[in-house]
Amino acid sequence: MNLPQRVRIVEVGPRDGLQNEKKLVSTDTKVELIARLGAAGLKAIEATAFVSPKWVPQMGDNAEVMARIVRLPGVDYPVLTPNLKGFEAALAAGVEEVAVFAAASESFSRKNINCSVAESLERFVPVLEAARAADVRVRGYVSCVLGCPYEGEVAPEAVADVAAKLYEMGCYEVSLGDTIGTGTPGKTRRMLDAVARRVPTDKLAGHYHDTYGQALANIYASLEAGVATFDTSIAGLGGCPYAVGASGNVATEDVVYMLDGLGIETGIQLDALVDTAWWICGEIGRACGSKVSLARRGCAAAA
Repeated sequence: MNLPQRVRIVEVGPRDGLQNEKKLVSTDTKVELIARLGAAGLKAIEATAFVSPKWVPQMGDNAEVMARIVRLPGVDYPVLTPNLKGFEAALAAGVEEVAVFAAASESFSRKNINCSVAESLERFVPVLEAARAADVRVRGYVSCVLGCPYEGEVAPEAVADVAAKLYEMGCYEVSLGDTIGTGTPGKTRRMLDAVARRVPTDKLAGHYHDTYGQALANIYASLEAGVATFDTSIAGLGGCPYAVGASGNVATEDVVYMLDGLGIETGIQLDALVDTAWWICGEIGRACGSKVSLARRGCAAAA
């Protein structure tokens, strides 16, 4: 079976990984994290979110983060913008790419952003229009593609419908998120097959959480389906605050280790990732959620 020769990794640690930390992470730490990730070879680093600090205090320094990061040539620094107000603030901060976020589950959409899926998509219309006018790229996220904490199973056709609408609205890529990490390779493949009938496979990305230890297996199933872009988080930071037991995003180091073993190019330096993982975990007082970083630290200690 032919797998992609090269995979694009979208690092979501600085935003998705840190946004739910209870203790505020300093701007200095965020800026250095982004710099370290860029130095490790990552070409897409989700830097922050332009959301209300009332709801997401951790992202309250969004404009300062964007002002202080050193933007490396060839590296994208997308930000999350849930509405037109957020987009306008991001544009003023000089962003060149934004992301919008919808759900495949009605219950999750209502509990998360207090509106239906259809209403959430309507909110994005002015964002996409403003982005086109400003020559800013827009990426779409779909959450709960392999299960919802409130509804349970989510039909692949429901995922395909939301993904298709985001793509038709103008999103250059649609990231499919297993928000609560309950997906398995079989479910992942069935979901991707349904979505690929509506959206070209090369316009899709996988965003898998590792709650049940299935993220790497789901990524492999996605590779077999032709998907060549994946969202990951350094040290496995993050997780859905609405999902009971959600342990976090799949760790960037673990994904790069697997891809290296498959002979798939990423352009990312694994040792630099491991060093960055241990550094950020020390800065924020979190346990490292990466099997590879734990193993590398153990080997170094035993040497």
